[in-house]
Amino acid sequence: MHVTYWLEHAWLDAFVEPGVALDVTNGRITAVRKDVPAPPPGAVVLRGLTLPGLANAHSHAFHRALRSTVQVGSGTFWTWREVMYGVSSRLTPQTYFDLARAVYAEMALAGVSAVGEFHYLHHAPGGTPYADPNAMGEALIAAAAEAGIRITLLDTAYLASGFGTPPNRPQRRFSDGTADAWAERASLLKDRDHARIGAAIHSVRAVPAGQLATVAAWAQAREAPLHVHLSEQTAENDACLAAHGCTPTRLLADHGVLGPRTTGVHNTHLANEDIALIGGTSTGTCMCPTTERDLADGTGPAVRLQRAGSPLCLGSDSHAVIDLLEEARAMELNERLSSRTRGHWTAAALLRAASVDGHAALGWPDAGTIEPGALADLTTIALDSVRTAGPLPRLGAETAVFAASACDVRHTVVAGRHIVRDGVHTLVPDVPGAMAKAVTAVYQQ
Repeated sequence: MHVTYWLEHAWLDAFVEPGVALDVTNGRITAVRKDVPAPPPGAVVLRGLTLPGLANAHSHAFHRALRSTVQVGSGTFWTWREVMYGVSSRLTPQTYFDLARAVYAEMALAGVSAVGEFHYLHHAPGGTPYADPNAMGEALIAAAAEAGIRITLLDTAYLASGFGTPPNRPQRRFSDGTADAWAERASLLKDRDHARIGAAIHSVRAVPAGQLATVAAWAQAREAPLHVHLSEQTAENDACLAAHGCTPTRLLADHGVLGPRTTGVHNTHLANEDIALIGGTSTGTCMCPTTERDLADGTGPAVRLQRAGSPLCLGSDSHAVIDLLEEARAMELNERLSSRTRGHWTAAALLRAASVDGHAALGWPDAGTIEPGALADLTTIALDSVRTAGPLPRLGAETAVFAASACDVRHTVVAGRHIVRDGVHTLVPDVPGAMAKAVTAVYQQ
């Protein structure tokens, strides 16, 4: 299949270029032509600023059903977790497919072309495996296909409720019992055109230290991404110190978990040695600012991590909102609040975290750029909305990061296929209706 897209403005090599024509064949960009002042005959026109498709590097799709519900009253991360367990206990493969399809369609409307799904909802309530032991994971892969986006299924080992403590009742459906049993089940999952299979360690609380290496070895043998929640809460650090006499980062390092294909999610409460270990091993960092502030987790040392050698990417995590532009903006603005200085990252650097570096963290190294040979994944931001009108087009990157929102996404293209056209999802035309139906079905279980 061949198609030509004409981009009114395009973000190329950190600069905004007017009038760019892209030739796309079989889902990949074959040519990038600058200085094309008008659409070539037959070209599909994308008006606004076109960026590479955005990568949402950390998602728990079922958390979308918690939106607003968990804002009643106050509470802590731990009381929020109890509400989350209630939702997780209600899901079936069918209701999870329906919910995830709507969530991934919402992501497409927000310009996301690839998602990293941190998936630990493996079995039926009580822990009994389904006839297909990967029924829940396959539901997520199918949901991404129907929503038109790429997925990296980060199949997650979740074996304990704490150091030396077995899974509690809600967590039993998360657990395979041992890391070896997890690896046996995860090995049944296969890559496909729109999907990659990676691994995750839920946290050092949830995988016994002696079994961490099993998960790391599984990912290494497959050259697959490996993600882990890391030091999201100070309570995790305190418990790890009591159990093992070291920080979670040091525990992961000692068991071979850190490395360039590994991404620590949150990396919020780190000691100086932790930052040096993460950066020195080129372990990535996925910041999720909207969830971290929603759960009152704190602000992680993103600047120091990047300076130490840790690539940064972004995720919407619990989906308090789904807006990668907001995640990018929040990372900079959070740092401004904590440091009381401005300008830690340029708009271009923040867009790289939301695109090429996020795709790399998810095992899609040929996505996230607009250049020949890259996957033809694009998102176009309106430059004429009430939020974005006024600045010169050459300031499009700054406008996208510091003024625009997901509401300003006009087009999303994945593998050369026009998934969102003029703000309307072409595969799931009524995304709000699908979301309302899916969330209602979860609570009616």
